[in-house]
Amino acid sequence: MTLITQASPETVPLYVPYVGAREESYVQEAIASRKLDGPDGPFARRATTLLERYTGSPHALLAPSCTQALEIAAFLLDLEPGDEVIVPSYTFPPTASAFVLRGAVPVYVDCRPDTLNLDERLVEAAITERTRAIVVMHYAGVACAMDEIGEIAGRHGLPVIEDNAHGLTGSYHGRGLGSLGALGALSFQQTKNVQCGEGGALLVNDPALLERAEIVRDKGTDRCQYFRGEVDKYRWVDVGSSYLLSDMLAAFLTAQLEELPDIQRRRLGVWDTYHRELAGWAERTAIKTPSVPAGCTHPAHIYYLVPPDAATTGALLDHLAGHGVRAAIHFQPLHTSPAGRRYGRTAPGGCPVTERVAECLIRLPLYAGMTGAQVARVVDALTSFEPRGKESR
Repeated sequence: MTLITQASPETVPLYVPYVGAREESYVQEAIASRKLDGPDGPFARRATTLLERYTGSPHALLAPSCTQALEIAAFLLDLEPGDEVIVPSYTFPPTASAFVLRGAVPVYVDCRPDTLNLDERLVEAAITERTRAIVVMHYAGVACAMDEIGEIAGRHGLPVIEDNAHGLTGSYHGRGLGSLGALGALSFQQTKNVQCGEGGALLVNDPALLERAEIVRDKGTDRCQYFRGEVDKYRWVDVGSSYLLSDMLAAFLTAQLEELPDIQRRRLGVWDTYHRELAGWAERTAIKTPSVPAGCTHPAHIYYLVPPDAATTGALLDHLAGHGVRAAIHFQPLHTSPAGRRYGRTAPGGCPVTERVAECLIRLPLYAGMTGAQVARVVDALTSFEPRGKESR
């Protein structure tokens, strides 16, 4: 099966990082200011203000990546070896590995067949006396069932951590994704809707965690308090590491965040065209398209298809490659990966939905700079595909 089709100059790429009109001038401004480090440069302050506005979170702390934002979250949980955290198996490895670094055991829970998110109906059975947190990941920027997960977490006294790498500007019943748990993590890697090459942020929604989050992020020191005049000298006061984003990258990110409404308008236009134009073909071929539950809005981060079996997926990937369209599979199950087996365990019942989705899911090209002609080319390539043996069904 083709995993990622090879691009040619004529191929519609899977993604193209968006770069607008102000990134270069903002980076030059940061260089000229000679304030290049983090965390409190002028562009870092502008970027965090925008993030707090877009997400509804009271506090955003920039970080070098979403992975490292999750690592800060793991520090704040005071995990001990053998403690457990519940995680989805269908996600990117850092959703689990950030907590493994602190000695925790990830417990893998299956995904829902509709949204591909952590299946809230399976969470409670995975909780033990060693469970310390529930980590959710909003796949494609579509919210998990946060009311149900929050209720379970509340009954057991557990914090909820949101891996919101896909979900900036997504919402759940009017609340921004990343603002619903005690902590949320964002990604600004170049494949994301807004990006600075590599970058991330930790959203601190529990005010009791803010002071320590700043300390952990800044090498275990109270330097942020010193710069605000709250202490007369800064010292090493806790465990921590260097999780700061330079102001040059914050400058690039600020330009992206200022253009986010236009970026989202463009991406949503592509997503909506796919969803509209592929509806009849998808129903006829039994190929699943994204599901967005009532009360949720999404940021058009990914448009995906789930054919009924791996053979159809392989044939469709080859068909798209032959028509000059680059497509790709996505996450592989954590619970069957070498490190996943070594460091974690699977919740009762296994993860059969995750295993099937991982074999079958295809991501389509989606980026802010896609032209109408490129979108039409993808749609035409897809709708010309007929699964093998369909005529005999």
